[in-house]
Amino acid sequence: MAEFLQTGLGMALLIAAQSLLVIAFVMISLLFLVYGDRKIWAAVQMRRGPNVVGAFGLLQSVADALKYVVKEVVIPAGADRPVYFLAPMLSFVLAMIAWAVIPFSTGWVLADINVAILYVFAISSLEVYGVIMGGWASNSKYPFLGSLRSAAQMISYEVSLGLIIIGVIISTGSMNFSNIVAAQDTGWGFFGWYWLPHLPMVALFFISALAETNRPPFDLPEAESELVAGYQVEYSATPFLLFMAGEYIAIFLMCALISLLFFGGWLSPIPGLPDGAFWMVLKMAFFFFMFAMVKAIVPRYRYDQLMRIGWKVFLPLSLGWVVVVSFLAKYEVLGGLWARWTIGG
Repeated sequence: MAEFLQTGLGMALLIAAQSLLVIAFVMISLLFLVYGDRKIWAAVQMRRGPNVVGAFGLLQSVADALKYVVKEVVIPAGADRPVYFLAPMLSFVLAMIAWAVIPFSTGWVLADINVAILYVFAISSLEVYGVIMGGWASNSKYPFLGSLRSAAQMISYEVSLGLIIIGVIISTGSMNFSNIVAAQDTGWGFFGWYWLPHLPMVALFFISALAETNRPPFDLPEAESELVAGYQVEYSATPFLLFMAGEYIAIFLMCALISLLFFGGWLSPIPGLPDGAFWMVLKMAFFFFMFAMVKAIVPRYRYDQLMRIGWKVFLPLSLGWVVVVSFLAKYEVLGGLWARWTIGG
């Protein structure tokens, strides 16, 4: 068997099996993420939420997905059909393939490349095209305006996210996620992770992730009172399902990035307890819970407020933090708290 896996066909089958395993994990998680999002929102509003289909409503997400699949696809008159259908597929596929470089434990990664962070940012940058294509191909001014607003919002906060991550790269000396997690394995448990030395940027990263994924309070392209449903307004049935799935997968990806960059990935928070994928999934679930709580309790921002925060507050702060971390790492302040090249490299 080992010899077969060394052949070209064996390696292809192994990569295909690993890819299917990652896809299965993400898609099964997606069902529970939608369910959890609705349940958390309902609990905050003191109501039941999904509770009919399946035990405790656990199969409600499956029922909703089947409803979208069997519904008729309504195509607007004058729509650019190839682009109209390509847009949701592009959003879904790009959100999915970004998971190829996300490690869940030591060696548990589909592609352990040295430029994993660049790969993720390249994919997230391309996701903007799915939004623009969907709005333009619908042949209606409302989705087109919504797509432009959404694209401007995503591009604005990608800048802040990139600069914040540069600080982590400076501290680690690597763009590999496994090395970044290894650099946080100091033996101090929870207090050895990057959230402490990079504390000011953790909150900025979380808020920027909300804006990057169009989550409340920054879901302005889909604000019902302003632009109906943004770039998705002319989509129904399976194409709409692909847009929604891509959005939730991108949110879950942001939860994974926060866990890897600032909270130790698969490392145990208590020294002595074994590390493993359990901690990684638990941290991702916790940060999705935080995403859902923000949706439930924070009022929506105006669009001008959103753009002002991105360009006049987050951009200067994140850029200044890069300069500060460079200085702290260069001179190994506090025993090299911001310079862990020997640990992670």
